[in-house]
Amino acid sequence: MALNIAYFAWVRERMGVADEVVELPAKVTDLTALLAWLAARDARGALAFAEPHRIRVAIDGVMMGPDAPLIGAREVALFPPVTGG
Repeated sequence: MALNIAYFAWVRERMGVADEVVELPAKVTDLTALLAWLAARDARGALAFAEPHRIRVAIDGVMMGPDAPLIGAREVALFPPVTGG
């Protein structure tokens, strides 16, 4: 399954790209598995996703929890917690 992944703020800085299209392995079916897979791909991913509980995720523009399925998703946005002020 091809998936567009958009990275924001320090996640983008650590990954070195703003977005990418990836072909997901069959075992990557939810957000938790996606973050683990991204962390295992290379050193940049390991740094960006070393603390996956800190990452916020939106699937096709809707905020989701870590067990949200990826079936039918076109875009996943990954970003750190947002604070206001």
